[in-house]
Amino acid sequence: MIERMKPAIAPQACNHPEHHVHEPAEYVREVGRVCIERGLRLTPLRERVLGLIASAGKPLKAYALLDMMRDERGAVAPPTVYRALDFLLDNGFIHKLESINAFVGCHQPRSHHSVPFLICDHCHVAVELEDEGVTRLLIEQASALGFKPQAQTLEVHGVCAQCSMSGDTDAD
Repeated sequence: MIERMKPAIAPQACNHPEHHVHEPAEYVREVGRVCIERGLRLTPLRERVLGLIASAGKPLKAYALLDMMRDERGAVAPPTVYRALDFLLDNGFIHKLESINAFVGCHQPRSHHSVPFLICDHCHVAVELEDEGVTRLLIEQASALGFKPQAQTLEVHGVCAQCSMSGDTDAD
C-alpha cells in the first residue's frame, strides 16, 4: 500500500481554531482517525514517535527522539525512526523546522498547509503563526516571478514574550 500523500501545490494556512488539537493524547487519536479516513497505516512506532513529538512542548530533534525511544524500547534503528518521521511529515501530521533541524506537531492534522513559525532562540518554543495572508502573499509573489512553489518554510527567529518579560533575552 502506498502511504505517502502528495502535498498540495499551493497549501493554505488554516485559520480556524476549531480545527486545532492541542492535548497530546487527543492529538494522537485524531491523527489515528485521519489515517483511517485516508487509508493510511499508523503503526505503533509511528504513533509513538508522534506521541513523543506532541508531548515535547517544543521542537524535538531526531537524535533526542532516538534517545527517548531507546530509553523506552532498547535499541531502535535510526532508519526506522526516520521513516516514521517521513511518514508523519509527508502526511502533514508534523512540521520540520529546517533552521534548527527539529520537529513539531501540527495542530491541524486534517489539512496540509504551510505556516510561518516564530522560534524563540532562548527557550526554543516554536509557534505556528497562522495567517493565510502570509502564505498567500508568498505564493502570489513567487507566481508573479514565474516561480512555481512546491513547498515553503518560513521561520522567524527572535525572543518570545515570556523570555522578554523575564529579562532572559540572551540566546543560548
